[in-house]
Amino acid sequence: MKAILFNGSLERRAESTSGFISRYFADRLTASGIYTDIFNLADSGIPLFDVSLTKTPLAVERMAQMFTEADLHIWLAPLYHGSIPGVMKNCLDWLEVTANRYEPYLTDKTVGLVCWADGLQAMQGINAMDAIAKSLRAWPLPFSVPIVRSSLFDNGNPTQISELYSGKFDKLISIATTKKIEKL
Repeated sequence: MKAILFNGSLERRAESTSGFISRYFADRLTASGIYTDIFNLADSGIPLFDVSLTKTPLAVERMAQMFTEADLHIWLAPLYHGSIPGVMKNCLDWLEVTANRYEPYLTDKTVGLVCWADGLQAMQGINAMDAIAKSLRAWPLPFSVPIVRSSLFDNGNPTQISELYSGKFDKLISIATTKKIEKL
């Protein structure tokens, strides 16, 4: 099995929220024997979506290859103004370059969804990603993790994921890697 962690945040710091969450998932998936790539949107060089281009940008070709080769996707996003970051949606829009393939977009890929917010609204980001994943012909998992950011880290150690969220992340990983989801 091959997994990709799609870090839809523009944070580049290793000690950022997205960095801690990405590393947690990468470490757990790798320990389970799953080949794991992290796609950091901030470092990707993905341009604005432009259907008038005559040649697909190299960064987009690499992204499309990584996304279509992975069996499992875990999408990670902060909540910005009621939804995922626009640059994350822009990146996913570029999957249009796969439209003429036998299995276009993310056909039959399994997608786990994680979103964090400073308040209680992270589910809005989950709902946005769920709709996008389904539009791309993927199968979002029936369990997702909306995060209240103030509860993400252990009170005694601000670099340690709290027991509450490590349990939820582990459950998402378990569902994604051991359960056979019936696909129609």
